[in-house]
Amino acid sequence: MSKSDDSISTSAFDDEAVLLVGHGSRRAKSNEQVRELAADLESRLGIPVDAAFLELAEPAIDDAIAELAAVTSQVTVVHCSLFAASHVKNDVPLAIEQARATHDVELNNGAHLGIHPAILDLLDDRADAVESALGVDRTEDDVAVVVCGRGSSDPDANGDVHKLARLLYEGRAFDRVEASFIGVTEPTLEDTLHGLSKHRPDAVVVLPYMLGDGVLTQRVRDWTAEFDEDYPYVDALAGDPLGTDSRLLDVFADRWQEARTDSVEMSCDTCKYKVDLEGYEEDVGGARAMLRALAHQETHADREDVDDEPHTHDAPEKHVAVCTNQTCAKMGSPAVLERLRQEVRDSDHCDARITRSSCLGRCGDGPMVAVYPGGIWYGDVAAEDAERLVADHLDRDRIVSDLVDQTL
Repeated sequence: MSKSDDSISTSAFDDEAVLLVGHGSRRAKSNEQVRELAADLESRLGIPVDAAFLELAEPAIDDAIAELAAVTSQVTVVHCSLFAASHVKNDVPLAIEQARATHDVELNNGAHLGIHPAILDLLDDRADAVESALGVDRTEDDVAVVVCGRGSSDPDANGDVHKLARLLYEGRAFDRVEASFIGVTEPTLEDTLHGLSKHRPDAVVVLPYMLGDGVLTQRVRDWTAEFDEDYPYVDALAGDPLGTDSRLLDVFADRWQEARTDSVEMSCDTCKYKVDLEGYEEDVGGARAMLRALAHQETHADREDVDDEPHTHDAPEKHVAVCTNQTCAKMGSPAVLERLRQEVRDSDHCDARITRSSCLGRCGDGPMVAVYPGGIWYGDVAAEDAERLVADHLDRDRIVSDLVDQTL
């Protein structure tokens, strides 16, 4: 694929569409940026491209796929996610699997944006713009750069921020380039900035490594401004996020082509769901991650009722996942699922959502029912046990001990 071309020949891509999936923000501007990228990508590829969101904005992934399924037979999902954390590994794949069970359409799932030469080039330009605003030159002055990511509970994603910072440093005249995070993990932006002050650079350029101009981007600007005020001998300024820069279309086009040709590559060698990583041993296997994804998805049922926090959830008090994979299904789990739903509907006190799940890794011990929060897994559940599970556990927080398989 030639990135010098303004468009790509799509004569072989009839009856195909792309779904560009963003996270979603309570800030309309950030969501509009995703929609603008979708429109630009449509012009680049020459096939329909729609936008969808994981949470906090509409349409949801399933709703968007439903609309595309009515007019096309193949949809390729392209991620706006910068790194492969839980949204890429759990939430979007789960939404796609649910859509596959509902809609008669071929679905391809692409990879995250990741580390790409076009993004490094874009960050270099973002740094140059801040240097110009501060009146410094990296070839003559000591200029330090901080690449600030959102931060994740996934070590693989956090490691990629450090790799990106190192690649931005290589071959360029910056005094140093550091990786930092706005939250969840360390080093935080505040700590990194204070650490840099000891080196007394002429300027500190902070690059928010985020796509949209949302709440977290503003937090990066605010913290950088506070640092600039507290340390008058260092000029500091935060740059713009990636936004809708046309170079992102090169990355999206590559990820689209990988997905539709079944050549997506993920960093499985250092994925906490695949291998034993120090401190993350309990995440191996993915069943727990899948349940967290199910519960997280349910918390965003109401996409309009959000307040000032970017991840405000409209959450049920409890979430129940019933395994309906092949083995559990043969043992009667569909009847368990429907009976639980009926008991919840009949209850005057229960605030719970009941959803089906794929295999929980306890084949032969089912039907399996997992209740969150609390991580109580019930095994060998029969349809007639539904009344007790709802009346005792869901209504009164009393664990039905004789059915407990394990607790997580």
